Amino acid sequence: MEKLHETVPDAVFSFNYFPLVSNVCKKEGLPYLSWIYDSPYVMLYSYTTVNPCNHIHVFDKALCREFQTAGIKTVHYLPMAANTDRLDRLSAATAYDVSFVGSLYTESHNFFDRMKTLSDYAKGYLEGLMNAQMQIQGYNFIQESLSPIMEELYQALPMDPNPDGVETREYLYAQYVINRKLTGLERLSLLTAISQRHTLDLFTIDKTFTLSNLRNHGTADYYTEMPLVFKKSRINLNISLRSIRSGIPLRAFDIMGCGGFLLSNYQEDFLENFTPGEDFVCYESEQDLLQKIDYYLAHEDERQAIAKNGHDKVAAAHTYRDRVRQMLSCL
Repeated sequence: MEKLHETVPDAVFSFNYFPLVSNVCKKEGLPYLSWIYDSPYVMLYSYTTVNPCNHIHVFDKALCREFQTAGIKTVHYLPMAANTDRLDRLSAATAYDVSFVGSLYTESHNFFDRMKTLSDYAKGYLEGLMNAQMQIQGYNFIQESLSPIMEELYQALPMDPNPDGVETREYLYAQYVINRKLTGLERLSLLTAISQRHTLDLFTIDKTFTLSNLRNHGTADYYTEMPLVFKKSRINLNISLRSIRSGIPLRAFDIMGCGGFLLSNYQEDFLENFTPGEDFVCYESEQDLLQKIDYYLAHEDERQAIAKNGHDKVAAAHTYRDRVRQMLSCL
């Protein structure tokens, strides 16, 4: 509080949203701008979200619609971005055919596998639900389908909403437990299929993970190493976390901002900002993914043209300068 009084800022900004900061800004009469890049992000469901000082920006338009439909006008849609000026100064020779940078959700925060006491009915229900969701892109029905086994989930892995929030238990289990597990299973299935046909370069936390034709490099530092991976790869994969409803993940902006070729699952918000087949390529199924990998590895000129289009569109309208201007325009 003393720092605020000393510096007398025009506004306060943070990546992600913090209820304590919002309450301080409300008391001091300061606008609070926040830009949420995590998904899921439970603090967005805090009662403080409605504070009139807030200008909360989320990169998922479907999530934004949820809040605006509920009459909450402090939440706005703002896609992620890339710093193309910095990324353009980096260079690297091609070294990988197909690469993926991301978590396999096999690490210690894999809450799903901690549920050891579920009944056979609950296990079967979850298996059927997850198998059905795996076949569908663009709409997630996990959260709305959990009520028949909600009590069993709670007994197996107790999780309670925050006392100052409106999130439900269904939200917590769907977004932090089941969608993470589902994403891990999906990524494992797709990466396994790819590695049976091509050498696959993986950059992930789990250094023990292995497949035939897979080179596991461990983690890649976001600022210094990850951009070079995107530049070195003929094809960069995006397999979105299932809790992201319609938004474009930051990974996708980083790939295109590096001038990398992006091959991604379907996310509705892509269509508002980019053109499939022109700026990036979208796959609809495992078989479609494999066919498009084969095709674009064999058609270098076409692949490079798409990568350049994606880069140029990000540089023209999706940089951090663009986003700062858009956030400030809300004040």
